[in-house]
Amino acid sequence: MATAERRGPNRETLNSALKWGVPLAGLAALLTIGISNNTCPSEGSIWLRYTIFGLRSGAIYAMIALGYTMVYGVLQLLNFAHSEIFMIGTFAGLYTIKSLFRVGPNAHLGPAFLVVVLAVAILFGALASGITAVVMERVAYRPLRKRGVSRLAYLITAIGVSLTLSNLFLLLDGKKHLGIPVAWPAIGGPAGVSYPPTIQHTPVFSVAGVPVDRPTFLVIAVAVAMLFVLDRFVHRTRTGQGIRAVAEDPETASLMGVNVDRIIVITFLVGGLMAGVAGVLYGVFFGQAQFNIGFVPGIKAFTAAVLGGIGNIRGAMLGGLLLGLIENYGVACIGAQWQEVFAFLVLVGVLMFRPSGLLGERVGG
Repeated sequence: MATAERRGPNRETLNSALKWGVPLAGLAALLTIGISNNTCPSEGSIWLRYTIFGLRSGAIYAMIALGYTMVYGVLQLLNFAHSEIFMIGTFAGLYTIKSLFRVGPNAHLGPAFLVVVLAVAILFGALASGITAVVMERVAYRPLRKRGVSRLAYLITAIGVSLTLSNLFLLLDGKKHLGIPVAWPAIGGPAGVSYPPTIQHTPVFSVAGVPVDRPTFLVIAVAVAMLFVLDRFVHRTRTGQGIRAVAEDPETASLMGVNVDRIIVITFLVGGLMAGVAGVLYGVFFGQAQFNIGFVPGIKAFTAAVLGGIGNIRGAMLGGLLLGLIENYGVACIGAQWQEVFAFLVLVGVLMFRPSGLLGERVGG
């Protein structure tokens, strides 16, 4: 018995080492080969710069990925409409800044006013996305769940909701459509809507001589704070325990007194809030909101969720950061024109060799 007990931890340690060691060794080997044949840069400052860029991108991917992974963990549903929840956050942040605070294209905001503007924009973006996610669950998904339909019906519905929301913002261009005699509100439209310049790209501090500018610091700082709060919420609160219980076994959780409908609504709300914050940060950094802006970040966030282990909250955080780093290291070696390809290569590779992700499929993780 003692021998068996000793073998168990050793085998588990070996499996863990292989799980982490093989991908890291492969990545290190590719980078070594790239540096040796001058495909990749050898200067440490360049790698540090792309590491900072990767953490910035990965923080946004992680925040979006949490919506995918929480909904999948609780409902076993791939909510492909989540990218449009992100898109709504970008528009909500944009019009909070432009309409509520009247920030114009040539505005110069003082430090105190800038903090207020960004805080309120993030709050409104989160609320807009969170409320939209809750309405989407109530209107589109709950009737299907009550009827006990197949997962394919959920997937088709999610795609339909995604197309509906994106095309709705495409039609919101201030013109008349679909035979309606009055003009639609001028919110979106086919062209991108520019964010007013709120935050300057001036350095906040330097890391080994590599500057970290204000937008990058804002994205990383807000993302880290939100991810920390969500992790504590899921693991330390009674509602978080309910989320993990429903993800583990909804029928048993219901018998134990957990209100499953309430937990599902909270799950959609939390995922929407995180996507809304990510949408505002994305809009502030890249300076634009558009009806289809959620497609590429949504695909990458889904890849991040699969990479970390879809259904695993900490896995989504890890997957987002790793995907951001992989993308930017690839850009450093072979150019920005290949940036979008890396996410799909990672997705295919994970599905082929480790479909459960790095940390496994578990909401509580």
